[in-house]
Amino acid sequence: MKRLIILVVFFLICGREGLMAQGSVGYYPWSNLLTISTNPRKVFWVDSRFQTNSLFSSLSVDILPMINFKRGEVTQWYFGGGVRLNPLYRIADSKADLITVDGYSFNVGVRIKPLPQNRNIQLALELNPYVKDKFDSGVLKSHFGVVYVFTKKKKKVEDAAQ
Repeated sequence: MKRLIILVVFFLICGREGLMAQGSVGYYPWSNLLTISTNPRKVFWVDSRFQTNSLFSSLSVDILPMINFKRGEVTQWYFGGGVRLNPLYRIADSKADLITVDGYSFNVGVRIKPLPQNRNIQLALELNPYVKDKFDSGVLKSHFGVVYVFTKKKKKVEDAAQ
C-alpha cells in the first residue's frame, strides 16, 4: 500500500505542466529509493537518493555525480560514483559524527524512454556496487525504477513573435 501511495504522488507531481525546473524525480519501488537530480540531459549531472523505508536514525542519503557517456533518442547510458551519508545517525548515537559516512558506491545505468509521445517518462535500470566506509564489506545492488524528467515549458510561436 505504501508503494502505491508513493507512486500515485510521484505521477501527480509529474503531471504538473507548469513546472519550470530542469531536473528529474524518480522512484525505485523495490529499492525504496526516492531520487531527485539535476538535469540528466547534460553531460554531467548530480543525483541524490533518499531511503523511504527506514527509521530516522538509519536514514541514508546518496550523493552521486553522474556522467552521460552515450545519449540517444531512446536511451541514455551513464556512470558515476558517490558517497552515502547518514545525516540523522546522531539521533541514535550522540557520540557519532555530525554527518556519518556510511559507504561509497559506483553506478552504471541506462534510462530508457519507451514512449515516443512523451520522452520525459523514463525507465531506469542500474547496477550499483556498494562498499562500507571501512571497505570491510560490500554488496552488488541493482535498481529498477520510473523517472520523470522536467523540462522548461516551450514558448508558443505566437509568444515568440511578440
